[in-house]
Parts: sequence; structure tokens; C-alpha cells
Amino acid sequence: MTSKIKVDNINKVSDDSNIIKKCGTTTTIGSGASNPIVVDGSAVTLGRCGGTVALASGATQTGFGRTGTVDWQTGSIKTATFTAANGEGYFANTSGGAFTVNLPAGSAGAIVSLSDYTRTFQTNSLTVSPNGSEKIGGVAADAILSTEGQTATFIYVDGTEGWINTQETSNSVTGNPFIVATGGTITTCGNDKIHTFTGPGTFTVSQVHPCAANNLVSHLVVAGGGGGGSSAGGGGGAGGYREVKSPVTPYTASPKDGYPSAPNRVTVTAQAYPITVGGGGAVNAQGVDSTFSTITSAKGGKGSSYCGGQPTMNGGSGGGARANAGGPAGSGNTPPVSPPQGNPGGNTNPSGTPQQAGGGGGASGSGGNGSPGPSAGGTGTPTSITGSATAYTGGGGGGANPGGSPGPGSPCGTGGTGQNSGGSGNTAGTENRGGGGGGGPLGTGGSGVVVIRYKFQ
Repeated sequence: MTSKIKVDNINKVSDDSNIIKKCGTTTTIGSGASNPIVVDGSAVTLGRCGGTVALASGATQTGFGRTGTVDWQTGSIKTATFTAANGEGYFANTSGGAFTVNLPAGSAGAIVSLSDYTRTFQTNSLTVSPNGSEKIGGVAADAILSTEGQTATFIYVDGTEGWINTQETSNSVTGNPFIVATGGTITTCGNDKIHTFTGPGTFTVSQVHPCAANNLVSHLVVAGGGGGGSSAGGGGGAGGYREVKSPVTPYTASPKDGYPSAPNRVTVTAQAYPITVGGGGAVNAQGVDSTFSTITSAKGGKGSSYCGGQPTMNGGSGGGARANAGGPAGSGNTPPVSPPQGNPGGNTNPSGTPQQAGGGGGASGSGGNGSPGPSAGGTGTPTSITGSATAYTGGGGGGANPGGSPGPGSPCGTGGTGQNSGGSGNTAGTENRGGGGGGGPLGTGGSGVVVIRYKFQ
């Protein structure tokens, strides 16, 4: 016969408090929050097959490990830099601007998830920064989430690989060791980013590559072109042209590429670089210099004017001499750099008939001489630094006295056309190409441009 003990409650002798209490279908073990229950044995089973073991509201657990998921913080959408906590997922709203999430100190099994709340990572990226010298995907550097709608889950494994991305909705995420920068109009071409400045601005570098060779950026710095001389005036000289193609950014550079000469190179560091983009010169006026870091491209020289006797000017490229003057034309590559940033303007023949002014100099050629024939602006030069072949810094064509033919703009470039004998046809240099203005009352110079290109992945 099986023995049985039947009781509803078991109480302590000392104070009559409950040790085991049965009330209806619920059996309570223990007698208060401060009284732990210890179950000792090689195997302990809680619950029954098919049943549920639940933690009371407000209770916490230890020793059971995580399920591999996170608790998404739906009540706290992040809009600015913050520090994540282990076991939590965050929705990041970057519609108001890029910001950073700092990962917690790494411990094996720690987990953090991040998601693009407004699908704006492609415009304003989210930077994921490891704690101190810890790594993301084996790289001790920040990771950049820059894909629209991207979600990524990071788990800390060990000191060798650090945080590893185990699940995401787009490409694999690792620490980004490349240059990270802002400023200007940003486009991409393959693995390169291109920043184009058509006016003043700031190129701000927030992160650089651990290898200095990868921080050598390609750049194009073009100054504003000079204005043409009024009234049968000489063509305006093109703005100075300076370019360096870094070995890590593949594209077709101009023959004026200044690599590898040390004075022409710019190796960036994490700082802000003010950008100056020179405007084009008015008629009878110089252009304006353009600058990036240690690189300055000189303003284009103005063409001289038939009326008023205004002289030509030197510059990145020189202005052309006025009709019947016989010179002198403006000198190019002033101040001198290597390779030359421009060429001289063209002269005229004082005894030539009809009288025609000289063309402005260009990046790759001198301005044409006027009289007895029309004078073209000096040849510009093409480069594909922006992703497509584009010509820059052509000289302006020379003007002409009645009976003469005006000079055309540069054969390869962006210079304006000189004034014809009827007082029409005169054009300006092309904006943001640094072209010289054509000789005549409408021949203003074209503004310059600054382009910076680097490897970002």
C-alpha cells in the first residue's frame, strides 16, 4: 500500500510563516521577496511537458542566456548621437541629418540592432562606432550604414573580430577604414566619391584611412576666367588649371596631371578644408583665384581693349592683345607652377588689315595671333574626374574692328567668341569651366570649379 501525506499548508515553526501554501489551483512556494528558494540537484525540471514557465511581472532572469533577439525600442526613436545598450534594437531617424550610434563595451554575446526608420540612410548615413579600440568585422574603425532602408544586427564575438554583423537587409557591414567626408555636391563613380564645388564651401573630413597612401585625394582646381577687352578687344585668358590624379582613383586625367610632384599633392587628414571657387571676370577685368588646401589656381588675365588703351593682364592664362596694338599679350602660368597652369595670350600685327585682336590663352595652348586672320582662344583640356569627359579652361576668341572676322572660342574648351564687325556674336566664357570671355562688350569670363575625388569603399 502506497503511503500518503495530505496537507494544504506547511509553515515554519519559528514564526508560523508559509513555506508551502495551496489556495485553489495555485501552490505558492516561499514566503516573501527577500527569501530565496534554492533547489539543489543534478537535474531540475520546472513545469510539465507542453506547459509554460513564466517570470512574474518585474522579475529578471540570469544564467539562461539570450534567445538571439533584441528588444526593439519602439517608444524611443533616435534622432541624434546616442550610446546603445546590450540587448536592444533602435530605429534611427536620419531625415534631419547624419549622426552616430556608439556601441557598448563589447562582451561575448552582446547584441545590438539598428534600422533605418525613415529610409534616409542613403542621404544621411548612420555611423556605427565601436567602443574605444574595439573592432567591427575585424577592423578597428567605424562602420557606415548608407543604404536606404538598411537594418543590421551586431553581435560581439571576441577581441579578434569584435562586433560581427549577423543579419541585415542589404550588403555585409564591416568597419569602414576609408575616407569619410562631406561638402559640395556628392556623387559616386564605382568605388569613388566625388565632391563638386561650384561656389565657396567646406570639404570636411571626419575619418581617414589607416594607410596614408589612400588619403591622397584626386583634385581639380580651376580659377575664374578673365574677361575679354571691350571694343575690338583681346580675348580673356582662361583661369588657371591644376589637377592631380591619385593612383587609387581610376579615371582618365588631363595631360596636365601634376602627379607625383610633391607640391601638387594633397593628402587629407581629419579636418575642415575651406574651398574658394573663383568667379569669372567682368569685361576688362581679371578672374578670381580658386583654392583647395595648399593648391591655388591663378585667375585668368583680361584681354586689352581697343578703346581706352587698357592693357592685357597676366594670369593662369594671359589675355589677348587688342586690335592694331601689336602686343604685348598677357603671360600665362603666373605665378609659375609645374606643370604650367596655363599659357600666354595672342598678339596682333599693328600693320595687319583688317585689324583683329589676339585670343586669350588656354590650359593647353596659347591664344591665337590676330591680323591678318581671326584669332582663336587657346586650347583647353579635358578630364574625366567627375565621371565623364569634360573640357575646361579654354581661352576667349579675339574681337575685330569693322571689316574683320571675330575669333572663335578655344578648339577644346569653354572660351567665348569675339565680337564680329557688326557688333554681335560676342559670348562669355562657360560658367564653372574657367573659360575666358570673348573680346567685346559681352565677353565676361566663366567661373571656376573645385572637384575632389577619393576612394570610399
